Amino acid sequence: MTGGGRRPGLDIDQILARGGTVGADLLRVDWASTPLGPPSSWPESLKTMVSVLLTSRFSMWMAWGEELTFFCNDAYRIDTLGAKYPWALGRPAAQVWAEIWPDIGPRIESVIRTGEATWDEALQLFLERSGYPEETYHTFSYSPLADDDGVIAGMLCVVSEETDRVVAERRMATLGDLASAAAALGSEQEVVADVVGQLRGRSSTPFALLYLFDDGCTTARLAAVEGLPTGHRAAVEQIDIDEPDCPWPLAEVRSGRSVIVDGLADHFGAFPDAGLPGPPVAAFVQPLRQQGRNEPTGGLVVGINPYRPFDAEYRSFMGLVAGHIGTAITSARAYEAERRRAEALAALDQAKTAFFTNVSHEFRTPLTLLLGPTEDALADADAPLGERQRQRLEMVHRNALRLLQLVNTLLDFSRLESGRTAAHFEPTDLVTETTELVSMFRAAVERAGLDLQVSATPLPRPVVVDRDMWAKVVMNLLSNALKFTLVGGITVELRDGGDHVELVVGDTGVGIEDSEQTRLFERFHRVVGVTGRTHEGSGIGLALVAELVDMHGGTVSVTSESGRGSTFTVRIPYGRSTDAAAPATEGGDTAGPVSRPLAQGFVDEALRWLDEARAADGFSRATARAASGDDTGAGPPANAGAGDPGGRRASPGRGRARVLVVDDNADMRAYIAHLLEDDYLVESAADGLAALDKARHDPPDLVLTDVMMPGLDGFGLLSALREDPRTTGVPVVMLSARAG
Repeated sequence: MTGGGRRPGLDIDQILARGGTVGADLLRVDWASTPLGPPSSWPESLKTMVSVLLTSRFSMWMAWGEELTFFCNDAYRIDTLGAKYPWALGRPAAQVWAEIWPDIGPRIESVIRTGEATWDEALQLFLERSGYPEETYHTFSYSPLADDDGVIAGMLCVVSEETDRVVAERRMATLGDLASAAAALGSEQEVVADVVGQLRGRSSTPFALLYLFDDGCTTARLAAVEGLPTGHRAAVEQIDIDEPDCPWPLAEVRSGRSVIVDGLADHFGAFPDAGLPGPPVAAFVQPLRQQGRNEPTGGLVVGINPYRPFDAEYRSFMGLVAGHIGTAITSARAYEAERRRAEALAALDQAKTAFFTNVSHEFRTPLTLLLGPTEDALADADAPLGERQRQRLEMVHRNALRLLQLVNTLLDFSRLESGRTAAHFEPTDLVTETTELVSMFRAAVERAGLDLQVSATPLPRPVVVDRDMWAKVVMNLLSNALKFTLVGGITVELRDGGDHVELVVGDTGVGIEDSEQTRLFERFHRVVGVTGRTHEGSGIGLALVAELVDMHGGTVSVTSESGRGSTFTVRIPYGRSTDAAAPATEGGDTAGPVSRPLAQGFVDEALRWLDEARAADGFSRATARAASGDDTGAGPPANAGAGDPGGRRASPGRGRARVLVVDDNADMRAYIAHLLEDDYLVESAADGLAALDKARHDPPDLVLTDVMMPGLDGFGLLSALREDPRTTGVPVVMLSARAG
């Protein structure tokens, strides 16, 4: 063991020589002119701390002695000191960091006085290390340093600069708020004010002005302003972009270029400081782009933070700000356009509803005057009609009734649309009501060769409904099922659903494609290309069902598979919904009969579909008898001696030309046949498929066809006839009641 003598001191020259760039520069400091004196005279504690400081790779600086002489290491030199290096080495810390001494001086004094360390996280400090005051953020701790005698002689600062992180988070927060504001719906003025308002109090955007160009991009109006007082000279309300002394370079912006404007105070006077030590001195002016347009929709003027370098990241941030604001303008204009479109559609819909209401009322009067005398003539026992005239009036009567039903349906729908339907809600034995309605339809279903299954389980209590409306719901669903079910059957089930009752009407019909199911309850929508018993219809039956069910506070839905059938499910609550749209009254329980006249109209319509062939054949036989003189009450044929549609007249010595009449409406088919049968041999078909089969089997001399028919329409029939060598030369004449 060695003796107990004093250990030799640290060689400070070697410590500094091994201290990298900072160590070499510390050797060049004139230490003799500082209070610390030559390094050889430094206390061992100072030498030790300098050694620790220089060998650490973590950013540190320290102050020692009465003047708190400044030391640092390479990491601090690179990360923080900037242009102050190497001037700062050996100088008093209060002189090195004079610009922030009011912030850090009291902390250092407290450490030396009390011996307790400090801690600050992301403290904002404005450092003059780059030739201008720079906004920076630092997380650091000041720790006391003792001399050889244990007396606190200085302090050590271990520091991490957080500027990049803090600024990035601040900008991300700004962009996030802008994105949220841009997603809001409202008028352009509201959205623009809200989006630009998100820049309030942001040090990255001390002020902002938003200008929008007119359609010709010759003038710009101030749409929003943030960070400037009312009436500030920079916030010019309207700018002629092409004038020589334009206050902002919007002509450059119109061309798609961004511009930095310096010397704001010289142009516009004093600016607010926006919470910074001083006001902005420059602004960034850039275009606002709108999707779908080549030229900018406006210009954005944003003040530049004078305490941050306007580098590539700052410029990119400004571009993202402009992008969010441009998106907000695009969305606002699209929203306003959609709102105007919706208002126009609502006005059009209201006008359409008013038209349907008025025209329906106007139709009812002449229809009443048609039906009344016609029914009187058919029922007149004192002056009975001949068979031929009776057949004519029966055709008139059938079609007038059909037109009346269509008019009544339109009137019901228009009343619902205008909110003028007065419903009478009353507790009803819905099992009895529904069973009787279905039983009225049974004859039509069975005549069609279909099976009808009804299941109605007892309900725990009466259901509050408008009985006429319920009848329209049930009969519309049944007639729809019959129309599109050619084989199989129809099922009707009424059951308890807990707090509601369910009506389920299913069929084994043609089914509905998935793409059509979402539009099935839209007014006037008709599924194209499906096979049914008739092509006739207004396209409002299911829409009316949906409206009527909604008035009961219920819902209607459909499940269907093409070629397999459809199932409609109606759900309504036992008690009427309190928010039913239509005015209503509530009465007591009723056990009266169902609305038979209303329901009978649906049944008669369905029977008319099924009796097409019978009606057509009966009419043809009657006219044939009348032409031969069997009907004494009939006059001569209506078109006796008339030529054929092509001007060709059959010679007495030749066989008469054959005409194939194709129409899905039985009365129209029979009437056309009646007009032609005195001069031609007339065959008929109820749809395009049947006509095509007849034409291929025995080609006629002429095909006279309707356009809109189930299965195969008139154009499809024409195409098929032209493709077949047997019928390619057969002339085809099309007739249609469809306008256009």
